[in-house]
Amino acid sequence: MVKRTLHFSNPAHLSVQNRQLIVELKDENRTRHSVPIIDLGMVILEHSQITLTSSVMEALMDEKVALISCNKNYMPSGMFLPFDANTEQTNRMRIQVEASVPLKKQLWQQTIKTKIQNQANVLDKLGLKSERLHHLKDNVLSGDSTNCEGQAASYYWGQLYGSDFIRSREKSTPNAQLNYGYAILRSIVARALTASGLHPSIGIFHRNKYNAFCLADDIMEPYRPFVDWMVIEMLENDVDIDELTREQKITLLQLPQLDITIGKITRPLFHAVSTTTAGLNKCFKGELRKIPYPEFE
Repeated sequence: MVKRTLHFSNPAHLSVQNRQLIVELKDENRTRHSVPIIDLGMVILEHSQITLTSSVMEALMDEKVALISCNKNYMPSGMFLPFDANTEQTNRMRIQVEASVPLKKQLWQQTIKTKIQNQANVLDKLGLKSERLHHLKDNVLSGDSTNCEGQAASYYWGQLYGSDFIRSREKSTPNAQLNYGYAILRSIVARALTASGLHPSIGIFHRNKYNAFCLADDIMEPYRPFVDWMVIEMLENDVDIDELTREQKITLLQLPQLDITIGKITRPLFHAVSTTTAGLNKCFKGELRKIPYPEFE
């Protein structure tokens, strides 16, 4: 079953009754809706006048639902995830922490090779030159010691948006749309990691002590081109818009339902990410040699 994403951008009060999420809008009619919590994958709160009970958070955590809060700029800024999302969590986290440096370097090499390949496929689909990316992909070393990722990114963004384009946290197009999409993707990956019994802050490459989601940032890398493609398609119809609109957010919130393929099996991205994180756990345990990542087609 494809899990639903609920996005609240108006004042509302959330409560729980009989395993249903009760939504009471703070309008003149006090309109009420109910949604089975078991059907949810993500809940996004994007208004300062949204209130909820502690029972809501408890019920969402019981069903492994990611609860995301947005800041005053309407960008996802915080995430609430369960502590005990997997019955083998203690053992899996121990194996994750004890993973050797050579193993982590090899896993990062796989990750970057797949990311660059997917970026090249995006360019191919647009009829743009991708030969340099294919060359860089074939030359990624263990741990990406020669920074093929950075070289590929410079070429990739230059092909997509011109040589003057700089990826940043700016609120203007297309950075605003990319940042929003990546934030949603990061939340999906963090949720899947906890459900697989892994700790999202213990990365295989990212090590920033101020980053609570280093592993999520690692594993989402090959998925980024799927967001890039959504933004490219979306902006074809919004060429005169230089900021993130409500309609664009609604479009990007469809990311969890996007069909992608891993190992010739096509499924929604929301579930495909779980395949990737479960495979990562098997790599840590020595049961698998490669992380099952998607291929952009």
